Amino acid sequence: MLMARAVPHLPPSLQHITPDQISTVVFCVVAVCSLSCYIYLNRRPDPKELERQRRLFLATRGRITDAMLVDTGLDRRPPTSDADPAESVLRYQYKVAGVGYECSQDVSPLADHVRHIRMDLPIQIRYDPHNPGNSIVVAESWSGLRSVARREE
Repeated sequence: MLMARAVPHLPPSLQHITPDQISTVVFCVVAVCSLSCYIYLNRRPDPKELERQRRLFLATRGRITDAMLVDTGLDRRPPTSDADPAESVLRYQYKVAGVGYECSQDVSPLADHVRHIRMDLPIQIRYDPHNPGNSIVVAESWSGLRSVARREE
């Protein structure tokens, strides 16, 4: 039977602690630190960041095809929506390999890119060739919209 021996370099008030108790405390501290690091490093990005990453992926690697705008939510904004702007959604239709798709894109974070667009002209979209339903009309670095030329007066 092993007997706990007093550790000579510890103060007298801590000499009753056994090496097993010390190793248990050390293990618990390491486990808590490891769990904290794991949770901190594996945080999921927020939905806005995921959408930005999706737009970036499609803008750089997506294939381009023609589409038609079906509807824009841009005209239905309430006139006094300074605090909470209404969602701006573009609905569009396109075909890939004979299959028709109707999609929409929330363009409220890209408000500067969707001003003065024309509904009567075809647009271009970028889509994921492995998942053609994953598509965009506009991103931070690319736009498939056609805008109205403004005259200087």
